Amino acid sequence: MKILKNAKALSPVVASIILIAVTVAVSIAVAAWMGALSFNFMNTEQVTFTNYKWTSGTSSAVSTFMFTVKNTGSTDLTVAEARIDGVVPPTTNCTAWPLAKGESVNIQVALTGNFTSSIQYEFTVITAKGNTFGPYIKNTP
Repeated sequence: MKILKNAKALSPVVASIILIAVTVAVSIAVAAWMGALSFNFMNTEQVTFTNYKWTSGTSSAVSTFMFTVKNTGSTDLTVAEARIDGVVPPTTNCTAWPLAKGESVNIQVALTGNFTSSIQYEFTVITAKGNTFGPYIKNTP
């Protein structure tokens, strides 16, 4: 009977309520954290390069390269610039290309003179959010 007189321990009911409250609080915190992580991944920008065409001019004319960019991400995006070998060419067919989800756009970049034959050129695009896609590497014909 001396065991029953010890009042220092918690009752089993109070201990159960505290354990349930802590478990619920931790599960809410984990759910909020996972929700924030998945929310950031839901609006991703993704671009694929398709269809390309070289047009070479005379030695004093302008040569062009046209390629198609398709928005394969889960959000709308804007291609802010196109680059050849890391440099923004002096002439392009537009300054910005807005792309809805699933849409494609033809981007035409040009250089003065001819492209060098059988040389690899790297093409990259940069979105308005600053994401870089590429390089898309193609050899000249």
